[in-house]
Amino acid sequence: MASSILDDLKPWERRALLEFRSRLEESILTNQLFRPQHHHEKSKARVANACYPEECDANEDDPKAVSLWGIPLLPSLGHEGTDVILFKFLQARDLRVSDALDMLQRALRWRREHRVDGILEEDVGFPELSNSTAYMDGVDKDGHPVCYNVYGVFKDKDLYRESFGNEEGRERFVRWRVQFMEKGIKELSFKPGGVGSMLQIIDLKDSLSHSMELRATTKKLVSILQDNYPEFVAKNIFLNVSFRSYAYHSLFSHFVSARSRSKFIFARPGKVTETLLKFIAPEDLPIQYGGFKRVDDNEFSPENGRVSEIVIKGGTVEKIVIPTVQPGVTMVWDVAVVGWDVSYKEEFVPDDEGSYRVLIREEKKLDEPLRNSFYISEPGKVVLTIENRSFKKKKILYRSKSKPTVPVYNLLNKTADRCHTQRSC
Repeated sequence: MASSILDDLKPWERRALLEFRSRLEESILTNQLFRPQHHHEKSKARVANACYPEECDANEDDPKAVSLWGIPLLPSLGHEGTDVILFKFLQARDLRVSDALDMLQRALRWRREHRVDGILEEDVGFPELSNSTAYMDGVDKDGHPVCYNVYGVFKDKDLYRESFGNEEGRERFVRWRVQFMEKGIKELSFKPGGVGSMLQIIDLKDSLSHSMELRATTKKLVSILQDNYPEFVAKNIFLNVSFRSYAYHSLFSHFVSARSRSKFIFARPGKVTETLLKFIAPEDLPIQYGGFKRVDDNEFSPENGRVSEIVIKGGTVEKIVIPTVQPGVTMVWDVAVVGWDVSYKEEFVPDDEGSYRVLIREEKKLDEPLRNSFYISEPGKVVLTIENRSFKKKKILYRSKSKPTVPVYNLLNKTADRCHTQRSC
């Protein structure tokens, strides 16, 4: 049999998973999996099973066809991902086997009723939201794929009206978001020990003016994700949360489990970068959130992009020295300050006392990540000066590299010589 997660579980977790296996095997082999455990669900199940009989027949006639995300659910098949999926449902129901089996049955019926297994091939609309409202970007410190959800785009009245102005738009938006969830799951692993969940970032900036349609749709969506995608989210981090936005927290807390509530983290506007850096490395955090990651940027690689950190106390000055012994190179550096509100300047200090210092950047207030470069024509050092005039200590993030460079005046001289020789300029 393929490897399993059983060896990594505590004794009581192992017992619950083994019992869940046995109960599920019996349900599948006796064609009971798609039938409700509770009497009040029978009418709903009849509707769900009647929707697409060709799918129902195929799954019920062939137990091997019962699967989730491409993983067969029949335990006796011995697929390495089966236990991984089953344990997610167990965790979501605090190891209560009957509740976990009921949750799995509901999720399977929901997927069948809404044809979720084929949703990746659908064109559900909203192409304008694909790279702005919900998108995957990098991984966190533990290797979880990071999913960003940006609600501020809906301050566009036309886009808001198209998405939430009527019931059809709201249903389409929910389906679009479910489709995006299915895309995200493609980046996860169902192997024992693999990364099986993602980090969700929900940015509420500029979302306060939204009406109840968005809140109601969000509530429905969160309920769907909790009921049908157990343990697929490592953390939900809400950014730019104001006092009014804590209504989101109270809204969610009424219909999510205690385990799910423990995964919710809220960050006020002044704490966004500090909060995200607890989970995401500076080089992997997008620049708009205070990190160094830029779109289509290849300046720094994993080998030369290591970020250093120093703490600057309140009311003090810190100098970052980037030495350069060999002339004829260009120094490139990134710098950011967690908490901002500091003054900052850059200068080149030559080793030759007879040479002049060069002011690269005049003193300014640093309120966003900054990148700059300077061509080194003689041995010396680049000095970055940060002054913290507040009373709070702050963290400075920086990295630097050197790269060989041909001076501009050399290029101009070579071009002039070529023109003189060829008499073509």
